[in-house]
Amino acid sequence: MTVIDVRKSPEHITMTMTAEFDAPIGRVWEMWSNPRKLERWWGPPTYPATVAEHNLSSGGRVSYSMTGPEGDQSHGWWKVRAVDPPHHLEFDNGFADEQGNPNPDMPTMIMRVALAERVNGGTIMTLETLFPSVEVMEQMVTMGMEEGLKAAMSQMDAVLELPVSQS
Repeated sequence: MTVIDVRKSPEHITMTMTAEFDAPIGRVWEMWSNPRKLERWWGPPTYPATVAEHNLSSGGRVSYSMTGPEGDQSHGWWKVRAVDPPHHLEFDNGFADEQGNPNPDMPTMIMRVALAERVNGGTIMTLETLFPSVEVMEQMVTMGMEEGLKAAMSQMDAVLELPVSQS
């Protein structure tokens, strides 16, 4: 499995996932920068994502929906805070309505992605989520955020193994 470590820190109000990949950093970066590749892993296996808007420049926006096995949909958005390809991406992450507008009744989190080359080849990816409060962190964990992200990230290896022309 891709995820090798999960740490939750109530003191820092963060959840940090670390994953390793046997792929060069540029290919792992494409998992974020290419909307078609992002769709192949961003939702848990039973909730595949469809990316409607994808602009990874600073101030840019990503909007998406995830469709469940019964046809139910959940929507989300990102607002890009910072980007330094292929090493760093930081964005606000929130829930949205059907039109992609932020849902004010649900929390917004900050997500930070860091990619680094492993000494023995491949890439280490760290995904840190910063919550606005310990209560929101507990709410999101109770809603299944940890399991959902782990399941989603576990799909990345299969996409990275595809020949470049098919991925």
